[in-house]
Amino acid sequence: MSGSAELVVTPGDTAAALGSGTVDVLGTPRVVALVEAAAVRAVATGLEPGETTVGTRVELDHLRATPIGGRVVAHAEISAVEGRRVTFNVHATDGEDVVVARGIHTRAVVDAAGFASG
Repeated sequence: MSGSAELVVTPGDTAAALGSGTVDVLGTPRVVALVEAAAVRAVATGLEPGETTVGTRVELDHLRATPIGGRVVAHAEISAVEGRRVTFNVHATDGEDVVVARGIHTRAVVDAAGFASG
């Protein structure tokens, strides 16, 4: 199972806006959120009613800067399922297949109602 998520970088997505740096290029926290969105899409059809996933680990190398106006596409592919833990190989490209980030992301399957209440 795999999923993807896409983004055109806006001023609000930059390291300067997110507080993770001082430059106006795509911030690493936004890349993390994008690969998480791709992972959520990858498992969406495999969950039981009332289940959701929550991120538990991200190991990501942010390799290239993407300027405002640049397009980034994140991809997540399930690499392992261990009980309620799902691990993904993730990467993001600049829309032209140049890799801007890659890594591993882990999510846990949880009961949505029970998780929200505590």
